[in-house]
Amino acid sequence: MIHVYFIRHGQTQWNCERRLQGRTDIPLNEAGRQQISAYQLPSNLSSLRWFHSPLLRAQQTAELLCVDAQTEMALIEMSWGEWEGKTLQQLRSQDPCYFAKQEALGLDLKPQNAESPRLVAARVSTWVESLAIDNEEHYIGCVSHKGVIRAIYALATNWNMLGKAQHKMDYHCAQHFCFDRGRWSIVELNIPL
Repeated sequence: MIHVYFIRHGQTQWNCERRLQGRTDIPLNEAGRQQISAYQLPSNLSSLRWFHSPLLRAQQTAELLCVDAQTEMALIEMSWGEWEGKTLQQLRSQDPCYFAKQEALGLDLKPQNAESPRLVAARVSTWVESLAIDNEEHYIGCVSHKGVIRAIYALATNWNMLGKAQHKMDYHCAQHFCFDRGRWSIVELNIPL
């Protein structure tokens, strides 16, 4: 059984502009650096084994959290393919029919040359499962992305990503999930930082 604490990276300029970042390597902006610098990890989290996405915004967040984290490719944000850099408003106006069809796929939404949330959850699950080398409980921390955290949440709650989620997650908090025998579950959401 592996306990995984997820923390989302701090704010970037593209977050402010509501652009889909995906794999585009955008750094934290000044507000994001200040936001993360103000976090205080609970003592039980600061001593975890930490990992971060290879993207700069996650790496910078880990550094500002003062955790000794190693890079993990499985934690990279969902690829939005041809949608990266665009806003939802732009996408809706460009091709309303295609956008609506994709949105209706929920967990299987996959724009051209992109990745679906289901595929994101599968790659993270495969990686976490590889860490379970014995039957003991393990605790790790991950600095990652909203798309990754939402994909894991979807598996933990059997949410198809259509309609509202059962819980409201605060992405300025840590999210604690457990992975056991191929299944995700929620332990605690919205742990203050």
